[in-house]
Amino acid sequence: MPCTHHKARTVSLLRAVCAVWVLSLLALWPAHAQAPQVQHLSLQRTSEALFLSARMELQPATEVEDALYKAVPLYFVWHADIYRARWYWADKRVASATRTMRLAYQPLTRRWRVSLSNDAAAAAGGAGLQYALHQNFDTLNEALAGVGRVVRWKLADASRLEPGADHELEFSFRLDLSLLPRPFQIGMGNQPEWTVETRQTLPVPERIEADKSPEPVPGAHSAEVSGDSTVREPTR
Repeated sequence: MPCTHHKARTVSLLRAVCAVWVLSLLALWPAHAQAPQVQHLSLQRTSEALFLSARMELQPATEVEDALYKAVPLYFVWHADIYRARWYWADKRVASATRTMRLAYQPLTRRWRVSLSNDAAAAAGGAGLQYALHQNFDTLNEALAGVGRVVRWKLADASRLEPGADHELEFSFRLDLSLLPRPFQIGMGNQPEWTVETRQTLPVPERIEADKSPEPVPGAHSAEVSGDSTVREPTR
């Protein structure tokens, strides 16, 4: 009996030590960036085109915010693929669209700038992207709201959608680490706090709606607009 009691005390002591060890590891574990919280996501199909409107909340990790305040630009990519269902073969991709949002802090003015590019072929490092829209914000939260919001983004012309066929949208939003400056790309794959991504799948509406006027973007103080979204036709 004394031997059994001694073993029980030893097991209890080991369990306590393991619990303290696990809690210590969790305390030292780096905080992960939370996945973007989708607050609104809808498709509108008109006689002219298919449009996407979306709004999501971004909560970057501390390491990501620190890089932003050090004037390191970040690139967020919206991407959409539209597929037509085929019972006899794999679904056919009928259209794709991409837009890149560049978020950068301006230390001299202490303001934030969000730039929009509809260039489908992203240049290495992001430096060669052609931006069609620039918006300035007073705070990081306002700038993140601008990055995480699109209003009536044109995904495809109506002619790309076959009447009476079933279509599906595969949508993604992510922080593109490949567009960061080269020194910051080293070892990023092993840092989960830099992983900011969400994916959604939506059925394309069959009903055609009347065109709606675009909503104003809140929080923006100035903008230069030239051009619309670029829709890429699929490679055949």
